[in-house]
Amino acid sequence: MVDDPDIDVVSIVVGNDLHRPIAEALVRAGKHAFCEKPLAGTLEDGRAMAELEGGAAREAGVVTGVGFTHRRNPAMARVAQHVADGDLGPLSLVEGRYDCDYACDPRGPLTWRFTGPLGSGALADVGAHLIDLAEFVCGPIESVAGGTLSIQVGERPTPLGFVVGHGAAPVSDEMGPVTNEDTATFTARFAGGAAATLACSRTAFGMPNGLRLEVYGLNGRAAVDWHRPAEYVYDDEQPAAATRGERRIIAGPHLPYFNGGYPMQAAGNGGGNAEMFAYECRAFLDQVLGIDGGTPPNASFTDAYRTMLVVDAVVRSHRSGGAAVTVPSPGNEL
Repeated sequence: MVDDPDIDVVSIVVGNDLHRPIAEALVRAGKHAFCEKPLAGTLEDGRAMAELEGGAAREAGVVTGVGFTHRRNPAMARVAQHVADGDLGPLSLVEGRYDCDYACDPRGPLTWRFTGPLGSGALADVGAHLIDLAEFVCGPIESVAGGTLSIQVGERPTPLGFVVGHGAAPVSDEMGPVTNEDTATFTARFAGGAAATLACSRTAFGMPNGLRLEVYGLNGRAAVDWHRPAEYVYDDEQPAAATRGERRIIAGPHLPYFNGGYPMQAAGNGGGNAEMFAYECRAFLDQVLGIDGGTPPNASFTDAYRTMLVVDAVVRSHRSGGAAVTVPSPGNEL
């Protein structure tokens, strides 16, 4: 693939620990690299990939990016616009959860997802999406506290063969330890002053893919729930107090990413992950082709490394009994 002159763009969708060597090989070969999240398996590798992006990739004119897909949801992008435009007033509180149930079954196979260090479990898998969205909407997280990581299923049977994704597979009678977290909770403080409570889990029964982000300001509130991805809740200071209250805004052409990306260009025609992946790919190809005014770019390697720094801060908070930990900016970690 690296040596094939007909290949210009490669999507890196392998295990986290393999991201760095593949990205480095692609950049050396002059190929554009789009990487799945989390950016890497370790902070060292994440830092190296961020430096690769700002150094060799930039010098070679190679485009790099990371697949934080949920940024492309029209409702989520519109909520980010509300915050940026000051529609909610100064932000006061952010509440977010990303709950999944793919690890509820204790007979599920012991794959690589369950055998990394603390921070590489639910926090890096689905929590990374939540952290990215919280910063995408509300700005950088300055510090975290109250980090609590826990394991609900302490051991799992080893698989008898290759396992794809979160799928089931034949297992042996041999058990192995789960070494990373099933759930993670923490509080956060944004640089703009807002406080946050954030949580994620892979053992939340009945929640196959439950993402929710709610943002409160002094003058309004907005919320997105992935179980209803074609709408968002909005509430603000209406002139008539008697009719004030939350209302549901249905996704349509007035929201980002809707036109040209959804099956029908009319309100009430919802979408889902497929459309978000399509926009993510389109955005990356717009960057590769140098299209001015194209789809807003994807998260960069540096953005994704910053998410890793937040994850690391949560782990350090957990290990220090919940103490507050400052999140360093990329390049200022030491």
